[in-house]
Amino acid sequence: MSLLDDLKWRYAAKSMNGAEVPQEKLDYILEAARLAPSSSGLQPYKVFVISNKELLEKIKNVAWNQSQVTDCSHLLVFAAWDGYTDARVSAVFNYTMDQRGLPHETMDDYKQNIMSLYEPLGKEWQADHASKQSYISFAMAIAAAAEQKVDATPMEGFVPAEVDKLLELEGSGYKSTLLLTLGYRDADNDWLVNMKKVRTPKEDFITEIK
Repeated sequence: MSLLDDLKWRYAAKSMNGAEVPQEKLDYILEAARLAPSSSGLQPYKVFVISNKELLEKIKNVAWNQSQVTDCSHLLVFAAWDGYTDARVSAVFNYTMDQRGLPHETMDDYKQNIMSLYEPLGKEWQADHASKQSYISFAMAIAAAAEQKVDATPMEGFVPAEVDKLLELEGSGYKSTLLLTLGYRDADNDWLVNMKKVRTPKEDFITEIK
């Protein structure tokens, strides 16, 4: 199937049947998330993969009681940096240079340009910028899940501060941004499963400027 066919197949499952996603499919989805592009290649986010039932129940309580959180196979929690620091940016660039066999100072000018742009904008702007990068990875995971015929329900409906507490993120430099449940649809109990997929008409969505 083509990617477009896979995306037409997927929808945000409202009920999941608890079946386990095979490890190879999970690994594929996570690798797609890892390979996603990000601003300056910094990847200012990470992914928590949760299957612990007790923890999932606690997260459900702060995620508007959405049943998919506990009925899924795995819950992915995307967490982004709470700001940009010289140490964080340097660590990423130094690792990149090590992998490419280049001196660390190769990226010094670029790093200084980034920090001179980001620092004056403040921590709130920085955290928002990092959060936006996590959305790109999130979207890649959703597309990969569709390709693997794994249902993925994206969620912004949760209390980030409470999830941060449950994951003990305080002091880590990360804040939770998004939830993604992975599993399989419960077709007999999902009101959305047979509904027509509806998106903005192409002529309204796309504006060509030649």
